[in-house]
Amino acid sequence: MDLGLWPRVRKVYGDWGYRGLRGFLEALGLELEVVAHPYAGVRGVWVREGEEVPELPRVEGFKPLPKRWVVERTFAWLGRNRRLSKDYEQHPSVSEAWLYLGMLRLLVKRLARAA
Repeated sequence: MDLGLWPRVRKVYGDWGYRGLRGFLEALGLELEVVAHPYAGVRGVWVREGEEVPELPRVEGFKPLPKRWVVERTFAWLGRNRRLSKDYEQHPSVSEAWLYLGMLRLLVKRLARAA
């Protein structure tokens, strides 16, 4: 995989399900930070055979996860654009272009408000 398009990328944030990619990303020179709830599910914790069950305190109420909250908020901002609310495009490059336009619109609106 060529990372020439993103030379400044050093860290990748992933959900709990992407833990298995840690070795692959390290081979590319990237660091994986897993963003997960302080507890793993409502019914209990899944562990592999032979592993010890961790002591996980339950947290009452809503508690946003630090990095995941930023990603979800960004997706919500992009979802306000009618064209980005659903994935209509057949080619990934067209979807990418619409994402750039959506973020550009958001940034221009912020700059106009600040001026």
